[in-house]
Amino acid sequence: MKYAVLIYSQEVPADQVSPEEFGQVMAEYNAYTAMLNEKGVNTDGGEALHETKTAKSVRAQNGKTQVTDGPFAETKEALGGFYILNCKDMDEAVEYAAKCPGAKWGTIEVRPVVDFSQAQ
Repeated sequence: MKYAVLIYSQEVPADQVSPEEFGQVMAEYNAYTAMLNEKGVNTDGGEALHETKTAKSVRAQNGKTQVTDGPFAETKEALGGFYILNCKDMDEAVEYAAKCPGAKWGTIEVRPVVDFSQAQ
């Protein structure tokens, strides 16, 4: 079954992170991704996201489209990236999520992905 591993953390402006800190974090994520690939659970990859200030929130209701800048929710932590893992069950997905570098300074949300091909 597929699980979304959603990585939330407090955003830090890029100009407030030293090249050494950024390099260390990227090395941790590269090692994490390599481990997921080696275990065969990272079948659909993952991506990092730009800061929430680059986001647009879209609502299309009653025939009208409303677009606002930034995220819709006001939170201290923002979605910064994700992985889609193929695991035998939620327990296994949680085990891999706990190894994500972002778990050390943020929150990792694990959610099952709906498989509509099975909904016949």
